[in-house]
Amino acid sequence: MTKSAFRLENSWRPVDGDPTGAFDFSLHNLSDEPLSGFSLAYTSLTRVSTKSTFENAVFVHRNANYHEFRAPDGLTLSPGESWRFSVNGLTRPAQHRTDGAKSAYLILDGDRYVDIAVDDLMLAGSTAERPQPLLPEGEAKEPWFILPWPAALSLEPAEMPPVALYPVAGTEIAAVKSVDTVIALFSRLFESGHVPFSLAPVQGGKALAFEADDSLGKEAYAITFGETVTIRAATATGRQYALTVLAQMLSAARSKGSAFRFPASGTIEDQPRYGWRGTHLDVSRQFYETTDVLRLLDILAWHRMNIFHWHLTDDEAWRLEIKAYPSLTEIGATRAPGTQMPPQLGNGAKPVRGFYTQDDVLAVVARGASLGIEIIPEVDIPGHSTAALAALPELADGQEAPESYHSVQGFPNNALNPAIEETYAFLGKVFDEMVALFPARYIHIGGDEVANNTWLASPLAKALMEKEDIEGTFGLQSYFMKRIQKMLAERGKTLAGWDEVSHGGGVERDGTLLMAWQKPEVGIALAKDGYDVVMTPGQAYYLDMVQDEAFQEPGASWAGTVPPKHSYHYEAEGEFPEELKPKMRGVQSCIWSEHFLSRGYFNHLVFPRISAVAEAGWTPKARKDWLRFAALAPASPKL
Repeated sequence: MTKSAFRLENSWRPVDGDPTGAFDFSLHNLSDEPLSGFSLAYTSLTRVSTKSTFENAVFVHRNANYHEFRAPDGLTLSPGESWRFSVNGLTRPAQHRTDGAKSAYLILDGDRYVDIAVDDLMLAGSTAERPQPLLPEGEAKEPWFILPWPAALSLEPAEMPPVALYPVAGTEIAAVKSVDTVIALFSRLFESGHVPFSLAPVQGGKALAFEADDSLGKEAYAITFGETVTIRAATATGRQYALTVLAQMLSAARSKGSAFRFPASGTIEDQPRYGWRGTHLDVSRQFYETTDVLRLLDILAWHRMNIFHWHLTDDEAWRLEIKAYPSLTEIGATRAPGTQMPPQLGNGAKPVRGFYTQDDVLAVVARGASLGIEIIPEVDIPGHSTAALAALPELADGQEAPESYHSVQGFPNNALNPAIEETYAFLGKVFDEMVALFPARYIHIGGDEVANNTWLASPLAKALMEKEDIEGTFGLQSYFMKRIQKMLAERGKTLAGWDEVSHGGGVERDGTLLMAWQKPEVGIALAKDGYDVVMTPGQAYYLDMVQDEAFQEPGASWAGTVPPKHSYHYEAEGEFPEELKPKMRGVQSCIWSEHFLSRGYFNHLVFPRISAVAEAGWTPKARKDWLRFAALAPASPKL
């Protein structure tokens, strides 16, 4: 039997009286042998519920997105035959083709596991409409390729672009190194592209001069075009942004048949709209090799984004090497059939493991530093900790009933217990190693999606609540977060988290940075409560959301439909009162990876919306132009 010997097809259909509908599955035996006495496991974000009923299959078990069914007694599936079964009543209706099974495998006698090929979800009962184009036909009214668009420019085009730009004689070594950095960046992103700079004079080139200007902000720059191109900046970051803009303009102007030009004269005066222009990447649901993370940093730098939020742990896996606790990655970074970490979200019969060594982390931090990007690490606590608890079961209250609560994703008893002192000893050692790896001011500690009945069946938690006069789950969470905040402060770090950190009384406000993801109004409420805020609303900046209502469009839909035009036009300040605007630090896109089973899915969902968020974070509202963006964004590099 081989991987291709079985195929699972699935479809969703509406059911009268039940808006969640039903799944219909067909397992096709394409092997040369009969199949009997087997079970089937599949992973799906559209989960069975306690009210589900099953036809022609015996439900065995569900763990979050993992589902297991047993074939009816006596069923033998001969070569060429199919087994059909149905699941009636789900946790939600399926709305898109990625809402069905993401992976599947057979469980045979002797604990043997055989992969099954899985197709996208089909729609029964109506026609699955094709999605609309993501972008209109663009129109660049000015012949300059710059993305994100600058705050101010007044330029006249040259007849021909220079072959390359090169530093004038006597340029300080720091500026030459900046040129070298952008040469390397361009060469990594565009392997067949003609580099726009040279360190030595070249025939047909143009000289590039650098001037220090302390009157400019730390990320601001100015470029003057004439016989010589002159960059003014106060910092290496501003200088690098200017060089990146020049690289964009010159490479586009030199492309055959391009409508873009390089300036003969004029000026660009530019600075970012917001100081925080970030992108988050969830590496727990799907693992990304270090080379992919490094390329994503390059793409952020090309867009003049300055924050990379690295979501390193979650229920599905713990991805960060912690030398004090090798089991975190030995157990917590592996998903395999028949283990305490069953397959989730696309995993199949073969064990899947992936984590970042501390050397990997140092390479990512170094690349970020060279590009002006700060790496903000996240360990998601106290919830979303299934992987950590699998690796360190001593952190659970042994008297707490199993499955006494479930997360919104269906993981049982998935939160670190605030009443267990060893929890804080464990996290202290984790933070000690993180501090040595990550120089950033912030450590992000998650704090999201703790179920509202978490810990209430734990005798240890009940005793702590009585001792400290704590009320309910969120009172316990606040107690936990305040201790974590103090631990971070003792290590010279500041707490960042998702907006639920504010629940139950929250933490000390001064300096704390919270990310408003649930809906835009949350950001204003957090700012009023004294927190610094980064706007990351799922309704505009979650890059895993579907981009069209059509069933054939892939992605998640809990936050609605998020076409690129909406991500581009969304104004993060929204209804922020003027006096609260200083609390709004900036914007961030989030790449949650539940639906990213392939490079194709990643590129389809992330681009061009990541470019839209980059321009929303940099460009003044009055300078944004949707049709210009639509003309430029398709040329952005992809993963």
